[in-house]
Amino acid sequence: MPPSPHVSPVDARSRVPHARVSPFGAAVVCASAALVLLILVAVHWSPLMTLDRTVAVALHRSALAEPGLVRANRILTDWVWDPWTMRALIAGAVVVLWWRGARAPAVWVAVTTVLSALLQQGLKTAVGRERPQWLHPVDSAHYAAFPSGHAMSATVTCGLLLWLLRRHGAGRRVWWPALVAASLSVVGVGLTRLYLGVHWLSDVLGGWLLGAALVGFAIAGFTRYERGGSAALPRRS
Repeated sequence: MPPSPHVSPVDARSRVPHARVSPFGAAVVCASAALVLLILVAVHWSPLMTLDRTVAVALHRSALAEPGLVRANRILTDWVWDPWTMRALIAGAVVVLWWRGARAPAVWVAVTTVLSALLQQGLKTAVGRERPQWLHPVDSAHYAAFPSGHAMSATVTCGLLLWLLRRHGAGRRVWWPALVAASLSVVGVGLTRLYLGVHWLSDVLGGWLLGAALVGFAIAGFTRYERGGSAALPRRS
């Protein structure tokens, strides 16, 4: 089939394919899974608690034996993937969007990021889960454990930035490196929190799921907002 007359062959080849799963559907799945996980954590479901403890003990033993890896993980978690680093990236994206006149997505991204921080802290307070306690800790962290703030912040930030790249027509040469970097950041920050012994496995999973759900709902909401605005515009004769 020949390419559309409105799209050049070069543009058609470089365009990133659209996802088959709708953002809203993916968000509902992630939110449902996060809710189930939250309930299991709140009631201290024994199989989950056992899994959390098993993973935490195994990683802590490794960390005690590998001080070099501990230092590397602390640099990654405290600087490269720290929540404030993520917020700085979002702030930069918001400034660029505002400067380019894309005020609506700029506000949407900023509000979503703020909601993420509020939801994260609200759940930490509500659940009040204690972090792992060690006789010889390799790192320390404040506030309650569930959900992981690092994992949730990285998921929201990377998800929103990828969405912005897609919105602005990023080609494959930009999209795939960005996707790889985002995936490494989201997975990597969760692993650093586990390796340093400051979170349980279910904390990190909760952060990932909640962050993905929030991004999905944000994208779906903005898409509906745009469609509503387009429908309200008068048609030209």
